[in-house]
Amino acid sequence: MEKLTQQEEEAMLAVWKAGEGSVKTFLEFIEEPRPPYTTLASTIKNLEKKGYLTSRKIGNTLLYAPAVTEEAYKQKFMGTVVKDYFENSYKELVNFFVQKKKISTEELKEIINLIEGKK
Repeated sequence: MEKLTQQEEEAMLAVWKAGEGSVKTFLEFIEEPRPPYTTLASTIKNLEKKGYLTSRKIGNTLLYAPAVTEEAYKQKFMGTVVKDYFENSYKELVNFFVQKKKISTEELKEIINLIEGKK
């Protein structure tokens, strides 16, 4: 599984939200400013070639569906980020966000509760 470009990730997020659909369907799941239809169609074709999507033809319309789950993609590439940038330590990852003030005390408490199995 190869890392996607930002444009490809945006398209895959739309596909994962929609489930199965056409390029027009996926366009509706992308926030403004949306790419032109032809740009998204090209991106979708590339994702199919890379093995991220499958397609089937219904009449004159191609319907695409994810071949890779969002969770599998996140797991693969978050692990790579942690390994490459945080010495393979999730503690270092959290520490980075704490130092940059990108995570609040309340959010840290929520994370601790999740780890401890509390709701």
